[in-house]
Amino acid sequence: MIKSDAFHLHLASLAKDQQTFKPLYIFSGDEPLLMMEAIDALRALARTSGFTEREVLVQDRYFDWAALISAGQTMSLFGDRRFIELRMPTGKPGREGAESLKQFAEQMAQSSNRVDTIVCIILPRLDTKTKTSAWFTALDESGVTVQIDSIDRIALPSWIAQRLKNQAQEVEAGESGQRALQFMADQVEGNLIAAHQEIQKLALLYPTGKLSEEQIRSAVLKVARYDIFELTESILSGDAARLNRMLDGLQGEGEPLPLILWSVSDELRTLNRVQAGLGTGEALPNLLRNYRIWGKREKLYPAALKRIAPKKLKQAMILAANLDKQAKGLMVREMPTNPWDGLRVIGGLLR
Repeated sequence: MIKSDAFHLHLASLAKDQQTFKPLYIFSGDEPLLMMEAIDALRALARTSGFTEREVLVQDRYFDWAALISAGQTMSLFGDRRFIELRMPTGKPGREGAESLKQFAEQMAQSSNRVDTIVCIILPRLDTKTKTSAWFTALDESGVTVQIDSIDRIALPSWIAQRLKNQAQEVEAGESGQRALQFMADQVEGNLIAAHQEIQKLALLYPTGKLSEEQIRSAVLKVARYDIFELTESILSGDAARLNRMLDGLQGEGEPLPLILWSVSDELRTLNRVQAGLGTGEALPNLLRNYRIWGKREKLYPAALKRIAPKKLKQAMILAANLDKQAKGLMVREMPTNPWDGLRVIGGLLR
């Protein structure tokens, strides 16, 4: 399995005829814009190399897996080289599909050196269990698997700057330019497709060259979208400003408060358990593994544990429990009138 950077190096080598196309590519990720761009780049390059016939298969509950096996074997009616896409929206092939995919992977592994058909399998982001399944392992061993990761919030300003550079624009040097990039990141966080559109809009509104902070602030709309389960990341990082923006966005989108409170309370309980484990001498890596803390959270936990005092954490847990009662219509004394404000207080306690 390779990441986006390695895949784009592969594309560059293909364009220079330093490598040949593989018969099978598997894409996995949950960021629609980056997935679309990676697959479009492969498809465009294949088209210039003679893969002019395109076929799209979509797996649903009535999907005929024999169609996939046949697609890898049948020659084009017109003798053209083919580009076949299999889209699997759920990433769950079922028992019949799993067997068919293993058979298909074996078929691809036995392909001749001349590639007349490129098959592109498009999956959502996969969990660990799926990545170790027999059908996915067979595909991974027979083709090129590309994992498309989303852009971390901390990397978003740099991503925006690179996109501006691609269209011959850049922000001003110094503090004002960094403020402009941070402003754009705040406006588009969690919505890369809209971010892409806002960046393209800047190319239409202004000439190539430098963009002022004022120009960016007057042109870029607020199109950020927030995930409930990313809210806890802002709490773990102690970023109160981001927490407030996310709460405003989630409240404006009508997200259910009980679900948000459950997510926050669950994270606070996990923090408390890890703190307690450290107090008894357990090793942090073991605790993180035992409580299934990985990915972004795994990176945030060490700093959060150093920053958050046990007393403050206990206060936050009590407040979260009372907010849950309040959200369910129960009367709780000495609480903020609006439970959403109580969530902001929790963020302030854990800064």
